Amino acid sequence: MKKINKAQLKQLVEATLFVSDKPVSKLRLRETVLAEFQVSDKALNDVLKELVLDYQPRGIQLVEVASGYRFQSLDSLSPWLSVLWQETAPRYSRAMLETLALIAYRQPITRGEIEQVRGVAVSSNIMKTLTERDWVKVVGHKEVPGRPALYATTRTFLDYFSLRSLSELPSAEAFEKMVDAQIVDQPIQ
Repeated sequence: MKKINKAQLKQLVEATLFVSDKPVSKLRLRETVLAEFQVSDKALNDVLKELVLDYQPRGIQLVEVASGYRFQSLDSLSPWLSVLWQETAPRYSRAMLETLALIAYRQPITRGEIEQVRGVAVSSNIMKTLTERDWVKVVGHKEVPGRPALYATTRTFLDYFSLRSLSELPSAEAFEKMVDAQIVDQPIQ
């Protein structure tokens, strides 16, 4: 195995993360660009921490999501950056967002359980869209008559919403504070 100094390691890791079209895990780094080098876990962790700090004051940041590390722009810059893309961001129906939230917070959950909480049937198109986006998947079947599919979120879901794990989902109290803040910020008509 070849040795690599810290500066070269940092450059190689930074370049890899920069050119990758999806998040890169530490394991993937080791199996690909670092395969021929002798790099300790501590050295790799230190370099990643340094890169996170290096990019903190900039317009882009290095963030860790469920699938690994990736560069992304600051959320606060999105109004200006959005002019670079002609397409509009997809708008999701309330029904789809409610379904996704139920799956995220109560997983694994069956379609029937979702319908019971929502009080209405879940459209096949909603489940199809969520699975096509790879935000949810079938993780098993409930041991009851009919053996309904159990749905859960995926790493892609976590990556899309910049989460490392489900524990980073906002709590009910956080939602209430956001709603209260929106009510205060809205002008009286």
